[in-house]
Amino acid sequence: MDEILEILEKDARLSPEEIAKLIKKDVKSVKSAIKKYEKEGVILKYRTVLNKELVREEENYVRALIEVNLVPQKDLGFDHVAERIYQFPEVTSCYLISGTYDLLLVIEGKNIHTVSNFVSEKLAPMENVRGTVTHFLLKKYKEDGVILKHKEENKRINISY
Repeated sequence: MDEILEILEKDARLSPEEIAKLIKKDVKSVKSAIKKYEKEGVILKYRTVLNKELVREEENYVRALIEVNLVPQKDLGFDHVAERIYQFPEVTSCYLISGTYDLLLVIEGKNIHTVSNFVSEKLAPMENVRGTVTHFLLKKYKEDGVILKHKEENKRINISY
């Protein structure tokens, strides 16, 4: 992979000037390379990795991994069914996988009921969906290569008299 892409993947906040210094190239060539990657769709988006456990104190967001077993559509394979599924706003990621199941979905909802309603009302009734298995994420330790720090819990023992 190009060294500019490697640098941006690790820290998208770096400016073209900073990248140029790191790789010992001129700023103009770095800027044009970045612009080219954006135009070609190699760079799709710049994003921030958040530790949502520290941000969402009052909200009760839930994330789930859903394995989906499909019947591929004739002449269209898995792609057409996957495209229909990833259009749902609850689906944050969709992967074709090997093994017992065909798709792995990452779903986000306001609570467990939102996720279960998505599965029972939208996903499971789809014509080409043969079965699903849902796994709720309980705690994240690392995401996108970043180790997430967690809230320090009070480890003192309660004393009562």
